[in-house]
Amino acid sequence: MRITSGVAAKAIATLPIRSTVPHRWIYTGLAGLALGLMAGLCLAEDLVVGVARLPLSLPFYVAEAEGYFVAEGVKLRIEDCIVGRVCLKRLLAGEVSVATVADAPIVLSSFSSQAFFILATFSGSPNDTKLVARIGAGIAAPKDLVGKRIGTFTGTGAQYFLDSFLLFYGIDRRDVTIVSVPPDRAVAAIENREVDALAVFEPYASSVVVALGADGKTLPSSRVYRTTFNVVIDRRIAGLRDAELGKMLRALERANRFIHDQPLKAQGVLRARLQLEQNYIDLIWNDIEYELSLSQSFIALLESQARWATREGYATGAALPNYLNYIYPVPLILVLPTAVSIVK
Repeated sequence: MRITSGVAAKAIATLPIRSTVPHRWIYTGLAGLALGLMAGLCLAEDLVVGVARLPLSLPFYVAEAEGYFVAEGVKLRIEDCIVGRVCLKRLLAGEVSVATVADAPIVLSSFSSQAFFILATFSGSPNDTKLVARIGAGIAAPKDLVGKRIGTFTGTGAQYFLDSFLLFYGIDRRDVTIVSVPPDRAVAAIENREVDALAVFEPYASSVVVALGADGKTLPSSRVYRTTFNVVIDRRIAGLRDAELGKMLRALERANRFIHDQPLKAQGVLRARLQLEQNYIDLIWNDIEYELSLSQSFIALLESQARWATREGYATGAALPNYLNYIYPVPLILVLPTAVSIVK
């Protein structure tokens, strides 16, 4: 069903919602829409979306390249960010209305801000983040990290991955030195021996592997952490622009089908948009899952990361957020109700 602003309220009210989806979300959407209509709100301006320049963002690139946003009737403008943490920062600053971001920046921001809602997860990977070490630094296995300097992108999923990696292999965090490294300096930091290893996500991880060549070692980590990449919105537009947000999600769902059905063409979009080599795309392609969802496992991941942030001192003194209060599933329910499986 195609949703327009004139029928959005009726569509929400008549949709058969499962009892596991809290009705307060539906009422929030209806109340916001009603207030917007009573106020004569002008929604002519584009939705401005901060999109991280990462392979996980491919559905946005495909939806734009294939004209799906236009076909669905949503006015949308993409603005690039180097990583999702920057996209979320821009959203909190009022510079964009929608942002793409991984789970860890969501958690770290949730301790200090309630200004955003999570709309959907749209991609993920169990192998997007890697720990790459220099063999020349004496690192051949995880245990060899003791006493070493490990660089990472602080405030991102890479930082959560690193702490989870150390815990998984029984390494005390106090026995390593963690160094904050900006994404654009990842290769230089390890080539210049400022760090002995790097915990970083793609495409930076593969760039480090290529730069190190025979001196590089990717340590085993597939069971440590599954990255999720998500759409978040400025909380103030919830209810007011649900029809447009639904159209955006419908375009992303069409893009996901395109990626599944025409992988070579989708790879071409990714190659052109991020100036990536095909051999790199071949390496990562099967690791990434493109699918819209709002799942209970996602809530569990956020809660786990919140406990980690508190335990490690990244959110000292703050109460653990209730992540159900950060979920706004109304547009996804309108487009793909079976994708919502939150049960509490």
